[in-house]
Amino acid sequence: MIEMHLYGKLRRFARDQDPTGYSIIHVPVQEGDTIQGVLEHLGVPMEEVGSNIFLNWQYSALTRKVEDGDRLAVFPDDMQLLYKWYFVKVGREEDDRG
Repeated sequence: MIEMHLYGKLRRFARDQDPTGYSIIHVPVQEGDTIQGVLEHLGVPMEEVGSNIFLNWQYSALTRKVEDGDRLAVFPDDMQLLYKWYFVKVGREEDDRG
């Protein structure tokens, strides 16, 4: 099970959609699941997912694998980092979504 935090328009996939609350969902995962796979399983349209994805507080690529106990934060395409060049994207060599 991973803890997924959803922001902006992606909050609609969580029970608590209040902008002042925490839109957190707990998602079961299987060995080999990736961030993209988990999002697709939830029905999140990939065109709405921005490049700002953090797995265990690390700026991450969609191709990065998730494991039980991980914390995932996903921001939509309309909430982008202004200074993303200050972050090293983990898994970037497998993903060219910048």
